[in-house]
Amino acid sequence: MACLALSLQPVNGSDILLQTREWFPPARALVVLSAFRHTRLAFAGGKNTSSEDADPTLGDDPLSAAGGQVIVGKESKYRVIYRLVNGIYVLGITTVDHDDSVNNVFECIEIVNQAVRVIVTACRGVDVSPDKLGKKYAEIYMALDIILRGISSIRLATILASIHGDGIPKMVHSAFDSEGRIRGAEGWNQVEFASSEHRGNVEVFSNAIFELPPETLAAGDEYAATIAPAPQSSAAQTSQQQQQPEQPAEEAAEKDPFAASDAINKPEALVGGFNKAKDAPSDLSVALAGLEVTALPPAAASQSTFIGVEGFEGEYGGIEFGNEEATLAEAFEGFDNAFGGGLDASEFVTTTKVGPKLQGLGGLEALQSGQSAAKTASAATAAGAGTPLENLLVKQTEEMKGPELFISEEINAEFCESLLVRVGLRGTVFLRTLLPKDSNAKDTEFSFRVENSAGIKKAAMQSSILSNLGNGMFHVRTPPVDKPVPILKYSLQPHLTPLPLRVRLVKRLSGTLLSLMIQYAADPELSEPLKKVTFVVKLPADPTLLKVSPKAILSRSEKELRWSVQEIPLKGPPGCLRAQMPIDYPDEETAKKEIELTGEVKFSVEGRKLSGISLSSASEGKTDFYEGVHRYSTGSYLCY
Repeated sequence: MACLALSLQPVNGSDILLQTREWFPPARALVVLSAFRHTRLAFAGGKNTSSEDADPTLGDDPLSAAGGQVIVGKESKYRVIYRLVNGIYVLGITTVDHDDSVNNVFECIEIVNQAVRVIVTACRGVDVSPDKLGKKYAEIYMALDIILRGISSIRLATILASIHGDGIPKMVHSAFDSEGRIRGAEGWNQVEFASSEHRGNVEVFSNAIFELPPETLAAGDEYAATIAPAPQSSAAQTSQQQQQPEQPAEEAAEKDPFAASDAINKPEALVGGFNKAKDAPSDLSVALAGLEVTALPPAAASQSTFIGVEGFEGEYGGIEFGNEEATLAEAFEGFDNAFGGGLDASEFVTTTKVGPKLQGLGGLEALQSGQSAAKTASAATAAGAGTPLENLLVKQTEEMKGPELFISEEINAEFCESLLVRVGLRGTVFLRTLLPKDSNAKDTEFSFRVENSAGIKKAAMQSSILSNLGNGMFHVRTPPVDKPVPILKYSLQPHLTPLPLRVRLVKRLSGTLLSLMIQYAADPELSEPLKKVTFVVKLPADPTLLKVSPKAILSRSEKELRWSVQEIPLKGPPGCLRAQMPIDYPDEETAKKEIELTGEVKFSVEGRKLSGISLSSASEGKTDFYEGVHRYSTGSYLCY
C-alpha cells in the first residue's frame, strides 16, 4: 500500500484538512494524526529537559526539519511521512512494512512532495498560512483527492495550472484529454469518422454474397468424381470391418513427459523382449559370428591403491563390502527401467583391452601430468599464436549505440523426491546507459512498453528513475552512469512459473551401505538444451570408499560430491547420477533418521528468458533503446 491518507496539520492549532482512501477509516486516520502531534510535542518536551550533551542546533522541536518520517502508534503502527512548509505539516500516512514489494516508501514520499507543490501553488509561494489555504480549500481538497490515487507528472502540471484558472471542473474532467495531447495522441473528434467508416465497411462486406458460375461448379464435380473412391455396398463394408482388427483409441490427453515409466510395475522378463526374425539363419555358428565377448577387468581393479602424496595419504578406490550388504544394483531394485538402467558391473566394462592401472587418486579427481599436460599446453600455445595479448585477456564487447535494457531472472524450486514443494521466479530489468564520456553528460530519457505481463504477481520500480504511464508503459530519465542500474523488479505467480528442469533424489540404505541416485529431465518446451549444469550433493560424512557413475569430483573439506553435465537434451530418457559409499552408524534405524541428503542444481543460460516477458518501444517504428543480452539462472534449486 503506497499512501493511505494525506493531511495538513499546523504547528499550533487543529488539523486543516484530511483526505483518505475509501477503505481507510477517517477515525483511524485521526488517531494517527493525534499520535503524530503527541510524538512531536513529546520530542519537544524531552528536548527542553535533556542533558547538556545533546545537539543544540535542532531547536526545541526535533521534528522541525524540512522533512522526514516517523513511526507512531502502539498496537496499530503506521509510518508518517512529513514535510514542513512555513508552519504547516504536510503528512502522508502509510503502513509499516519492511517488504519493498508490498509497501513502496519512495512512492509515498513522492505523493507528499506532490501535495507540497499543490499548496505552494495555491498560496502563490512558500508563505503558506491557514488563511490562504482556506481561500482555495475546495481546489486543494480536490487536488489532494486526485493525487492520493496516483497521477503522472503531466497531469500534475495540468492540475497546478488550473488551480488559479479554470477551477475545479477543468481540474477533474480535462486532465485526461490534456495528458493525451501532451503525449501526441489524437482526440476522439478527430478519429470518430474513421470508426464510422470502418463500421460501414464491415456491414457491407458481411451482407455481400459471392456466387460461382455453373460452369465452375460442374468442372469441380467432374474432377471430384475422378479422385474420389468408388462407393461400396453395405455388405462389403461390413465384411471389411470384420477382417480389420480393432485398434485401441488414442489417448486424448497428452502424456506427461516427466512421468515415471510404466515399466516400473512390470515383472522382469528375460526373453519377452525378443522377437524371432523370419530370415534367421539355421546354423548357430553363423548366428553367433557377430557377437563379441566382453572382457572382464583384472582382479587388481577391485582392490584399493595406496597414495603417498602429502596431505592425501591413504587407500583410494576399490570395493570391499560384506556379503550381508546390498550391491549397487540391488540398492535401486525396481527403479532400473524408470531411471535408464541399473548400476551393474556390465555398464562399466568396455570391449577394449584393459591396460595397466594408472597411478592417481582412485578416479575421484582428474589430474594432468606428463605427456598429456605437455600436449594440452602446446595446443593452447598454437591456438593463441598471432593473437594480441589484450584479446586473450579481455573479452571484446561491441560499442554501444544507445541505452540498453536487459532482463535477469532467477528461478528457485524445491523437490521432495518427485513432488514439487514450492517454486518461484524473480526478475529484474536493468538499464545500461552510455558512458558519461560518450554521452557528453546528457540525461538518458525514453519510454518503453512491458508486454506479456499477465503472470506477474508483484512488481516494484525505482521511482527516482522510472515513472509509470499506465497500460504497461514506463518512462525512464536518469543521468549517465558507469554500471547497469536495476529499475524494475517483479515476481511471477507460482502456478504460471515454468520449470526448466525437474530433479528427483532417491536414497537407499542397506546395512552400512548408502546408495543415492539423482534423476533429471529437462522441459521439452525450452528453446534450447541446458548446458554446463552442475549437480552438488551434500554427503553426511567424509567417505572412506566411494563409487560413482558417471565421473564426479569429491571435496573432502566441504563433504560435497559434484557432477558436471555438459548438455541435457530436451527429449529423450531421463539422465541419472549414482553414488555408493559405506557409512558408520550403530544401527540401521538410527542411520535412516539422522542421514539427510540434499542436492543442489546450478546452471545459467544467456540470451533467453523464462517468464516470456518482453520489452518494446512505446511507439512503433522508433528505436529509443536496444535490448541487451537477457539471462536466467538458478537461485535455490534443491532436491531432497
